[in-house]
Amino acid sequence: MQAAPVQVQALAVEWATPGNVAPYGTLLEPGEDGTPFGDVDARLELSRGIPRFYVMALTARPLRVEHITRHLQVTQCLAAMEGQDWIIVMAPPGDLPDATRIRALRFTGTQALCMHAGTWHAGPLLLQPTCNFLNLELSDTNTADHHTVRLEQAYSLAL
Repeated sequence: MQAAPVQVQALAVEWATPGNVAPYGTLLEPGEDGTPFGDVDARLELSRGIPRFYVMALTARPLRVEHITRHLQVTQCLAAMEGQDWIIVMAPPGDLPDATRIRALRFTGTQALCMHAGTWHAGPLLLQPTCNFLNLELSDTNTADHHTVRLEQAYSLAL
């Protein structure tokens, strides 16, 4: 017996703002050097391991989300290096991703994201063939703190 085809659900892409990013993390935007620490700054959780700051070389893939991942031990920070816009799909922290709260947010090439620990995410998704990204997480995030839920059995999301 053949499995039923996956139903694709269209997901609107919204521009990232401090308000619509807040359930998932902090939107980081350029500010004047010397500005004191405040609400617009990332609150990092890097105490559970060795911090890893590196450049990811990414290649575009289809704008379709079939799985979503979270990291419970660390806040994760992402920023495009070449000034290119990018998209990330997120759901707030929780035992399982809440399908009613999944959002696709588009960031400009001058914005960065610091996700709360436990935020479900898929991406970064590219709007161009390639892009280098700055990534701050822990040295073992991708091996020891990588929890993934496959969404295609219930639904699949396309942008």
